[in-house]
Amino acid sequence: MSDCLISPPGARIIGNFVSEQEANRLLAETDASDWRVDLKRRVQHYGWRYDYRERRVTADMRLGPLPDWLGPVAEAVGGLAEFDRRPDQVIVNEYLPGQGISAHVDCEPCFGPAIASLSLGGRAEMVFRHRKSGERRALILEPLMLLILAREARYDWTHEIPPRQSDVVNGAREHRARRVSLTFRTVTL
Repeated sequence: MSDCLISPPGARIIGNFVSEQEANRLLAETDASDWRVDLKRRVQHYGWRYDYRERRVTADMRLGPLPDWLGPVAEAVGGLAEFDRRPDQVIVNEYLPGQGISAHVDCEPCFGPAIASLSLGGRAEMVFRHRKSGERRALILEPLMLLILAREARYDWTHEIPPRQSDVVNGAREHRARRVSLTFRTVTL
């Protein structure tokens, strides 16, 4: 259960960033693509591969340009105030009920000053913790929502999705459904 449902300073939420039709198209494209299964969840990398063990991106990890099916969303994300250019790296994460991602700050030397994550499918709670004070905040990631982490939210707060079967949404316990996130970043080499 959340202490409070608010995001940290520097985070911005854009609801309905894509239409339901666009979300279905993006889900169909991801499902038609190959998944990596070397983590506790399935992932796909586009533009650049990210090394989770070494926590780095190097020049030899370039996979090529983003596929055409990601182009319109990448263009829209790149046009946001927090971004200085079109993202060139996307990680697709699939979260089944009971799966999550541990507390982290996206690699600081690897990626630019803004991270944007588009939620497709089910809802899930994201928990933020301030790295120095330990203050905790949380929010529900809604379908079609774009979460942008910049400034303090990008560097001073960790974010995680607790691995559980359900979350409290609007005061009621809700079982999780499959959620897919598309995380847009700019590589800084």
